[in-house]
Amino acid sequence: CQALPKNFLFQLLGLSIATLSTVTHYRLHFTTISDISLESNSYRVIHHTAFYFGICLSMTLILAALLSSTATVRESQCLTAMGFFCFALAFCGLLPAACWRYTRSTEVQDSMMDVYDLVYEEVRRNTSSIRRHELTAIHEAFLCCGKHSPFGDTANVERKTCPPGQARGVGQDCLQEIQNFLKKHMELVSTLLGVTIGFTIYGMILTSFLWFSIHFSSNLDRKGKYILR
Repeated sequence: CQALPKNFLFQLLGLSIATLSTVTHYRLHFTTISDISLESNSYRVIHHTAFYFGICLSMTLILAALLSSTATVRESQCLTAMGFFCFALAFCGLLPAACWRYTRSTEVQDSMMDVYDLVYEEVRRNTSSIRRHELTAIHEAFLCCGKHSPFGDTANVERKTCPPGQARGVGQDCLQEIQNFLKKHMELVSTLLGVTIGFTIYGMILTSFLWFSIHFSSNLDRKGKYILR
């Protein structure tokens, strides 16, 4: 029974991962870039993959917690083994995610900045009115205004696409703002990944101990055979 409060923590952790994945997927900053990005840009793939991975991971952790709780109450070796398998499955998914976070995390930043650069330069060349609306949407989402361009004066672009109060000199450079926003978001993701990996390892140890306790009838007085004399 002492494992039940700990299993609640696993469920809470799973809900936290699901909440972060949903917020990341539907947050205006990310959806604006995703809707604009081209098929050749990797951002849209990363955007959807991160969402589905987070949801699957959260469901796996919640299922592992429920199986462990039920196994503790019913003293079932089968349910305990299934709980251990769910924790191990989550751990196997977390390791590649953590490696990707620390080796290829700049890919997200680069792809988002590439989208902005493409839209900005097309608006500067007056090639598409649709791009002007897309650039305005990015400026409104990130509360930024334009960028430092080596190709000439950008005041005309900023005057048409920047939100009120975000003119050059007041608003921030959008490329810098994208970097700052992603840095804060990735710090939150890294923290949650680290906590999840730690709790997943703890969950595997806990379910292993529970399985051996049930198997050897350790501290389970109810499972003995009684003979009336």
